Amino acid sequence: FPFPLLTGQVPAGLIAHPDRENILYPLGCTVIIQSLKNKKQSFLHGHTNNVCCLGVSRDGTYLASGQVTYMGFKADVIIWNYAQRELYARLSLHKAKVQSVAFSPNGLYLATLGGQDDGSLVIWNVAKKEAICGSPASAVSSGNALTVKFSNHSDEIFITAGNTTIRVWELDLPNRKIRSSECQTGQLKRIVNCIEISEDDAFFYCGTTTGDILKLGLKNKLLSSYAPQKEKFGLGVTALALLKTGDFLVGSGDGFVALCKPSTLKIVKKAHLHGAVNSIALRGEGHQFFAGTGCAQIYRFNYVEFKEELIAACHNEAVNDIAFPFGTSELFATCSKSDIRVWHTQSKKELLRITIPNMTCHGIDFMKDGKSIISGWNDGKIRAFTPESGRLMYVINNAHSIGVTAIAAIGSCKRIVSGGGEGMVRVWEIGQGFNTLIESMKEHKASVSCIRVKSNDQECVTASTDGTCIIWDIVRFVRNQMVLANTLFRCVCYHPEGYQIITSGTDRKIAYWEVFDGTPIRELEASVSGSVNGMDISQDGKYFATEPGGDEKLIKLWGYNEGEVTHVGIVHNDFIITVDPEDDDGGFKNNPPCGLGANSDKLAEEVPASGGETVTGKKSTTLTSQGSAKERLSSWCYYGDKTPGVQGLKNHGNTCFLNAVVQCLSNTDLFAEYLGLEQYKSDLNQGKLNGIVRSNSGELQGRGEVTEQLASLVRALWTLEYTPQLSVEFKVSGPKKNLI
Repeated sequence: FPFPLLTGQVPAGLIAHPDRENILYPLGCTVIIQSLKNKKQSFLHGHTNNVCCLGVSRDGTYLASGQVTYMGFKADVIIWNYAQRELYARLSLHKAKVQSVAFSPNGLYLATLGGQDDGSLVIWNVAKKEAICGSPASAVSSGNALTVKFSNHSDEIFITAGNTTIRVWELDLPNRKIRSSECQTGQLKRIVNCIEISEDDAFFYCGTTTGDILKLGLKNKLLSSYAPQKEKFGLGVTALALLKTGDFLVGSGDGFVALCKPSTLKIVKKAHLHGAVNSIALRGEGHQFFAGTGCAQIYRFNYVEFKEELIAACHNEAVNDIAFPFGTSELFATCSKSDIRVWHTQSKKELLRITIPNMTCHGIDFMKDGKSIISGWNDGKIRAFTPESGRLMYVINNAHSIGVTAIAAIGSCKRIVSGGGEGMVRVWEIGQGFNTLIESMKEHKASVSCIRVKSNDQECVTASTDGTCIIWDIVRFVRNQMVLANTLFRCVCYHPEGYQIITSGTDRKIAYWEVFDGTPIRELEASVSGSVNGMDISQDGKYFATEPGGDEKLIKLWGYNEGEVTHVGIVHNDFIITVDPEDDDGGFKNNPPCGLGANSDKLAEEVPASGGETVTGKKSTTLTSQGSAKERLSSWCYYGDKTPGVQGLKNHGNTCFLNAVVQCLSNTDLFAEYLGLEQYKSDLNQGKLNGIVRSNSGELQGRGEVTEQLASLVRALWTLEYTPQLSVEFKVSGPKKNLI
């Protein structure tokens, strides 16, 4: 669901689409398209690392996004088809980072600027999806170019600027070259953050880190003027927009958005926002515009009123923990660096923000009575706040010497269990006006990463990065049991019935353990590329969810008893890619009735005709019964009240051909009915003599072993049993007929 998702760290990363209905911004490896009407979000996936620049063509047909990657690797630029929300082209030439991208006025070309380790400028043909030419973006004696922008009327003229470099470029398409001209600024040396070009292409303006704006001629490449000369913008000009009236919208690093006159840049109106203003995006002609800040907040302005309205906000650092209050799903709380936020699930809005500057909250929990939010911080303190107003209720100072890394509330609402970076597990009693340490338990040798309290409030389990999980008796304050594994444990959960725990960590595995004696029960492969960072279990114990790290970026929902993934969701998405546990390969849809004659010697080519009749390509067939194939197959599909479907294909290994065969046989009404209802047997028995099938001419034909085994396999798949369905007989008969 569309909770606000943004980080705010990408320069010019917030863009108002030319259709005036959506805004665009990057989030991690994803590009977000968000509707201004209903805040519905679409997600563009394709990058392998964080998106660091974004651009849109003037007509809005294409988007372009560039990413950052590791040293020595290619950083991709992706062109997206906006209407279809899909990848149009992937362009790979730059190394390590793509600094900036820009489309030409008519969308014919795309200019991409490499980062510090690349330093190249490349022009791409959008229609042909290929590079035209490239060149170093700046002179050896200059610094790095930081931004690129095309002129408003010519597809061959564009500008790059950065650290003591400003260049005007011209594209020579017939010779496949780009030629640069250095702009002369005299003794003035500046680092340029952003560029704006006048509507008639006569001048262009550069916002600098010094806090002033340079005005240069596009034709003569000379500095015309710069302003303001006295009261400059604090922490530099970080965003710039030129209105039709000639006025400027200026965003500064100290959080101000200002409306300025073009000649003297005298401030007419201004508003102060939370965080450095990294983006200013005009909607239409600028009657309405948006400002994005480095603190992950988006504001909307009306030009006349010039009053800010916060429309989206989120954490701009890693979210360390999440907690729901007892008995309700309408609210939840998250914690990050410097703040705790309470969200409303229905409206997808932030209800409360609790800020502790320059501190990081590692863990939160709600007291069972809902009267307080308890939190653990890296300064070693436990802080409790009221969930309605965020008022500080009490502080436990020096709770842990190396920060509070995990925290959990006991159901009586009178005690708290906390874990620290030094490995201590401590139980605190909370009273009216006093907070007392009851017991300190030392077993872990490294930081405590997770704490879970058993439903009876007499036990808790703690996971640690020392490779141990300890089950504690919090009545007698002794260790009941300990489990060990060659991993750094990140998370642990009790099964609601309390007799088992599940753990996970950096070994990418999910382990089931007996609480009574600590013996391992089962081990599952949870992730391919990274550690499992989070895990939780449903109240009925039927399902649990994991959040793998690494390159997967997936949320996985598992069946607890089956130990199999039932649903998969791409992280930061508003949709779930569903793999139904009872229909993981499609099953039958609402297809028209179909059938196959019992005595046909081959499958006929059928085309449904009007009037419920069937027109066949070779031999005529009649419907064996009324209703769908799903209904007719119910005689041997033992699914009860479940929806029939195919299971077990994952047990067939990686043989693509075999999987394709089974998919076709199981999901096509004709094939499944033909094999499932054993209609094939009448065909196999024709011309059979001494166990060998002969044709009418007397020539030897196949014995039908493969058909028999395929039919058996299809029937087994439709029983909904979670067992390997590839029988030994099928493996034996398959190679003989060159099927495997």
